[in-house]
Amino acid sequence: MEPSHWPSEHSDALRDYFFKGMSYAEIGKEINARFGTAYTRNAVVGRAKRLGLGVVERVMSPSIVPSLPGEPCLLPPRCAAVPGLNLPPPSALKPASPVKLRCVGIRPRLITLIELEPGDCRYPYGGDKEGEEINFCGHPRQPGSSYCAPHMHLTSSCGAPAGRIAGTVALRLVSAA
Repeated sequence: MEPSHWPSEHSDALRDYFFKGMSYAEIGKEINARFGTAYTRNAVVGRAKRLGLGVVERVMSPSIVPSLPGEPCLLPPRCAAVPGLNLPPPSALKPASPVKLRCVGIRPRLITLIELEPGDCRYPYGGDKEGEEINFCGHPRQPGSSYCAPHMHLTSSCGAPAGRIAGTVALRLVSAA
Protein backbone atom coordinates (compact mmCIF):
# COMPACT_ATOMS: atom_id res chain seq x y z
CA MET A 1 0.00 0.00 0.00
CA GLU A 2 1.45 3.34 -1.01
CA PRO A 3 1.51 6.26 1.39
CA SER A 4 -1.02 8.99 0.84
CA HIS A 5 0.21 12.54 0.25
CA TRP A 6 -2.70 14.91 0.68
CA PRO A 7 -1.77 18.57 0.25
CA SER A 8 -3.28 20.85 2.88
CA GLU A 9 -5.65 22.51 0.37
CA HIS A 10 -7.11 19.06 -0.47
CA SER A 11 -7.60 18.32 3.23
CA ASP A 12 -9.21 21.73 3.75
CA ALA A 13 -11.60 21.06 0.86
CA LEU A 14 -12.44 17.65 2.34
CA ARG A 15 -13.29 19.31 5.69
CA ASP A 16 -15.46 21.94 3.99
CA TYR A 17 -17.38 19.38 1.93
CA PHE A 18 -17.72 17.07 4.94
CA PHE A 19 -19.31 19.76 7.08
CA LYS A 20 -21.67 20.63 4.22
CA GLY A 21 -23.04 17.08 4.65
CA MET A 22 -21.78 15.62 1.37
CA SER A 23 -21.19 11.89 1.07
CA TYR A 24 -17.65 10.57 0.81
CA ALA A 25 -18.20 9.65 -2.85
CA GLU A 26 -19.44 13.17 -3.63
CA ILE A 27 -16.50 14.67 -1.76
CA GLY A 28 -14.09 12.55 -3.81
CA LYS A 29 -15.70 13.64 -7.09
CA GLU A 30 -15.61 17.32 -6.10
CA ILE A 31 -11.97 17.22 -5.00
CA ASN A 32 -10.96 15.30 -8.13
CA ALA A 33 -12.77 17.79 -10.37
CA ARG A 34 -11.36 20.79 -8.52
CA PHE A 35 -7.73 19.66 -8.24
CA GLY A 36 -7.39 17.16 -11.11
CA THR A 37 -6.68 14.25 -8.74
CA ALA A 38 -7.92 10.66 -8.71
CA TYR A 39 -8.89 10.03 -5.08
CA THR A 40 -11.21 7.08 -4.52
CA ARG A 41 -14.09 7.10 -2.08
CA ASN A 42 -12.07 4.88 0.26
CA ALA A 43 -9.14 7.29 0.11
CA VAL A 44 -11.49 10.10 1.16
CA VAL A 45 -12.90 7.99 4.01
CA GLY A 46 -9.39 7.15 5.23
CA ARG A 47 -8.24 10.76 5.08
CA ALA A 48 -11.39 11.92 6.88
CA LYS A 49 -10.69 9.45 9.69
CA ARG A 50 -7.09 10.62 9.96
CA LEU A 51 -8.34 14.20 10.17
CA GLY A 52 -10.66 13.24 13.01
CA LEU A 53 -13.83 13.47 10.95
CA GLY A 54 -15.37 10.20 12.08
CA VAL A 55 -18.49 8.30 11.21
CA VAL A 56 -20.20 9.27 14.49
CA GLU A 57 -20.37 12.92 13.46
CA ARG A 58 -22.03 11.96 10.17
CA VAL A 59 -24.68 9.80 11.87
CA MET A 60 -25.41 12.54 14.37
CA SER A 61 -25.99 15.14 11.65
CA PRO A 62 -29.62 16.32 11.77
CA SER A 63 -29.91 16.05 7.98
CA ILE A 64 -29.32 12.28 8.07
CA VAL A 65 -32.21 10.00 9.01
CA PRO A 66 -30.80 7.16 11.19
CA SER A 67 -33.62 4.65 10.71
CA LEU A 68 -36.34 3.68 8.29
CA PRO A 69 -39.74 5.33 8.63
CA GLY A 70 -41.84 3.61 11.28
CA GLU A 71 -38.86 1.98 13.01
CA PRO A 72 -37.61 3.17 16.40
CA CYS A 73 -34.41 5.19 16.39
CA LEU A 74 -31.76 3.38 18.42
CA LEU A 75 -28.79 5.71 18.52
CA PRO A 76 -26.25 5.82 21.36
CA PRO A 77 -27.27 8.00 24.36
CA ARG A 78 -24.76 10.75 23.50
CA CYS A 79 -26.70 11.38 20.28
CA ALA A 80 -29.81 12.36 22.22
CA ALA A 81 -28.46 15.87 22.79
CA VAL A 82 -28.17 16.66 19.06
CA PRO A 83 -30.66 19.40 18.18
CA GLY A 84 -33.02 18.54 15.36
CA LEU A 85 -33.20 14.82 16.06
CA ASN A 86 -36.56 13.71 17.39
CA LEU A 87 -35.46 10.88 19.66
CA PRO A 88 -37.70 9.24 22.24
CA PRO A 89 -36.67 9.78 25.86
CA PRO A 90 -34.52 6.92 27.22
CA SER A 91 -37.38 5.85 29.50
CA ALA A 92 -39.56 5.15 26.41
CA LEU A 93 -37.21 2.43 25.15
CA LYS A 94 -38.33 -0.96 26.45
CA PRO A 95 -35.92 -3.85 26.97
CA ALA A 96 -36.32 -6.72 24.54
CA SER A 97 -38.26 -9.71 25.79
CA PRO A 98 -36.27 -12.95 26.11
CA VAL A 99 -36.42 -15.25 23.11
CA LYS A 100 -38.06 -18.62 23.65
CA LEU A 101 -35.80 -21.30 22.22
CA ARG A 102 -37.23 -24.15 20.22
CA CYS A 103 -36.22 -27.65 21.28
CA VAL A 104 -36.92 -31.23 20.28
CA GLY A 105 -37.85 -34.21 22.41
CA ILE A 106 -34.68 -36.18 21.78
CA ARG A 107 -31.98 -37.15 24.24
CA PRO A 108 -28.61 -36.48 22.54
CA ARG A 109 -25.73 -38.91 22.87
CA LEU A 110 -23.35 -35.93 23.42
CA ILE A 111 -20.37 -37.31 21.55
CA THR A 112 -17.23 -35.36 20.64
CA LEU A 113 -16.21 -34.36 17.13
CA ILE A 114 -13.56 -37.07 17.02
CA GLU A 115 -16.11 -39.75 17.98
CA LEU A 116 -18.58 -38.75 15.23
CA GLU A 117 -19.15 -41.41 12.58
CA PRO A 118 -20.16 -40.52 8.98
CA GLY A 119 -23.85 -41.34 9.61
CA ASP A 120 -24.19 -39.47 12.95
CA CYS A 121 -26.23 -36.31 13.56
CA ARG A 122 -23.99 -33.26 13.80
CA TYR A 123 -26.35 -31.01 15.77
CA PRO A 124 -24.12 -29.16 18.28
CA TYR A 125 -24.64 -28.88 22.04
CA GLY A 126 -22.61 -26.57 24.27
CA GLY A 127 -19.90 -24.10 23.33
CA ASP A 128 -22.03 -21.15 24.44
CA LYS A 129 -19.54 -20.03 27.07
CA GLU A 130 -15.81 -19.42 26.73
CA GLY A 131 -13.97 -22.75 26.95
CA GLU A 132 -17.14 -24.87 27.09
CA GLU A 133 -16.82 -28.16 25.24
CA ILE A 134 -18.94 -28.72 22.12
CA ASN A 135 -20.61 -32.11 21.78
CA PHE A 136 -22.94 -33.45 19.10
CA CYS A 137 -26.28 -35.29 19.04
CA GLY A 138 -24.88 -38.47 17.45
CA HIS A 139 -28.19 -40.16 16.51
CA PRO A 140 -28.55 -41.55 12.95
CA ARG A 141 -28.92 -38.69 10.47
CA GLN A 142 -31.45 -38.31 7.67
CA PRO A 143 -30.34 -38.97 4.07
CA GLY A 144 -29.17 -35.73 2.45
CA SER A 145 -28.86 -33.96 5.79
CA SER A 146 -26.27 -33.61 8.52
CA TYR A 147 -28.94 -33.96 11.20
CA CYS A 148 -31.34 -36.57 12.57
CA ALA A 149 -35.05 -36.07 11.75
CA PRO A 150 -35.95 -33.96 14.84
CA HIS A 151 -32.93 -31.67 14.46
CA MET A 152 -33.46 -31.41 10.70
CA HIS A 153 -36.99 -30.08 11.29
CA LEU A 154 -35.76 -27.79 14.06
CA THR A 155 -33.11 -26.12 11.88
CA SER A 156 -34.90 -25.95 8.54
CA SER A 157 -36.53 -22.70 7.52
CA CYS A 158 -39.46 -22.09 5.22
CA GLY A 159 -38.60 -22.44 1.56
CA ALA A 160 -35.03 -23.66 2.04
CA PRO A 161 -33.97 -27.28 1.62
CA ALA A 162 -33.21 -28.72 5.08
CA GLY A 163 -30.08 -30.55 3.91
CA ARG A 164 -28.54 -27.33 2.61
CA ILE A 165 -29.04 -25.49 5.89
CA ALA A 166 -27.86 -28.45 7.94
CA GLY A 167 -24.77 -28.93 5.79
CA THR A 168 -23.85 -25.25 6.08
CA VAL A 169 -24.03 -25.32 9.88
CA ALA A 170 -22.03 -28.53 10.11
CA LEU A 171 -19.30 -27.17 7.83
CA ARG A 172 -18.91 -24.08 9.96
CA LEU A 173 -18.53 -26.14 13.10
CA VAL A 174 -16.02 -28.53 11.61
CA SER A 175 -13.90 -25.75 10.11
CA ALA A 176 -13.94 -23.80 13.39
CA ALA A 177 -12.64 -26.78 15.37
